[in-house]
Amino acid sequence: MSEPNTTVADPTNTPPGGTEARPNPLRNALGGSAGRSLGLVLALGLLVAVGAVTSGDRFLNVENWLTILRYASILGVVSIGVTFVITAGGIDLSVGSVLGLATVVASLTSVQLAAAQSSWLLMVLVALAVGAGVGLLNGVVIAYGNVVAFIATLATLVGARGLAELISGRSTQIVTNRDFSKVMRGEFLGIPVLVWIFILAAAVGWFLLNRTTFGRRTVAIGGNREAARLAGVKVKRHLVALYVLSGLFAGIGAVMMLGRTTAGTSTHGLLLELDAIAAVVVGGTLLIGGRGTIMGTVLGVLIFATLTNIFTQNNLDTSVQAIVKGMIIVVAVLLQQRFASRRPSKRGG
Repeated sequence: MSEPNTTVADPTNTPPGGTEARPNPLRNALGGSAGRSLGLVLALGLLVAVGAVTSGDRFLNVENWLTILRYASILGVVSIGVTFVITAGGIDLSVGSVLGLATVVASLTSVQLAAAQSSWLLMVLVALAVGAGVGLLNGVVIAYGNVVAFIATLATLVGARGLAELISGRSTQIVTNRDFSKVMRGEFLGIPVLVWIFILAAAVGWFLLNRTTFGRRTVAIGGNREAARLAGVKVKRHLVALYVLSGLFAGIGAVMMLGRTTAGTSTHGLLLELDAIAAVVVGGTLLIGGRGTIMGTVLGVLIFATLTNIFTQNNLDTSVQAIVKGMIIVVAVLLQQRFASRRPSKRGG
């Protein structure tokens, strides 16, 4: 008698009759990235409904939505950079301080004078250089110095903030370059330039993570660093590149902050790293690495920006807002742990 079937079926998917259950495409889709994104969209829709009920026309008018998007844009750009680091199993606590340092250096009198004699783009390049430079320092210390990412970036958080205070003398430096302010505070097709930068950064981040070898290697390192190394990925070099990328996005955020506030100060970006990490985690990127989603990060940022706007519209205590944010983060992490324990073989992507 021939053996009927040598395939071992998953007991969780086998019905009482002993026949292997057929895969359910809808269930698989809802259990994957599409399902997670749908959940975030529904959560955002629920917040919009709450805002409409509690604040009415003040919440629903176009100008308020532009305010939400302006607020979300800077956090969103920084969060995209953090998404790459966390996808690879790392962490970057320094992005807020790096943003503050970059605004201070880019708004120095000497830099603004040089920009006035050449182009306002010089201020942009300086901010980007500061961000990428600090990111490079983080990456080298972590990858080649074998320092835990949490400790290394925590040290940078403190050091960059202190350096910003030292350079600025703890004073606010006003941006006097009118061309820079005009461009950064302008609009295109009725949408603020800051929002366009956020959209462009999200598009580039999505393409880089989902459609390039760089993105695949990032996911592979987060899933299993040793396996990625054995597969030929130059893990240390790639980690350095990831932290440079995170610092670069923080530098872009610094340019946006300078444009929005027309001032550089060491207090810019204070605690921004916590909001960025929260948005990334709520968006569905695994804290343990191996799975990252730019679209989820964008939705996470919009959820927090909308929540902040609702609290502001209703004059609610910021302490209550912090508690609500904390609860959202805890729920997101608990859901992540459940997902990781039930589907350990599908941590990629």
